[in-house]
Amino acid sequence: MEPNTGRTAAVYAISVAAELVGTGQQNLRLYERKGLLEPGRTVGGTRRYSEQDLDTLRRISALLEDGLNLAGIRVVLDLEAANRRLQKQLAAARHHRG
Repeated sequence: MEPNTGRTAAVYAISVAAELVGTGQQNLRLYERKGLLEPGRTVGGTRRYSEQDLDTLRRISALLEDGLNLAGIRVVLDLEAANRRLQKQLAAARHHRG
């Protein structure tokens, strides 16, 4: 698990995150319910969003503008995440051979 620092630090409240990405708070709650992202939580259960979450929210907005529905967006996000994992594995394998 990544440490909660840098781009993964969950620091933004839902109101700030919604404003930063130009959408409503209800959309952020919907995206979480649909499994498109999983914001951090405070001890009291309040959602907190990271820079990485904001990137995901911006990607969701772009895919919505392209005409995808939330189910399609979930597939795209899952495939993009799998692609990033495979690229890291390939880079690590090349590094060990080199």
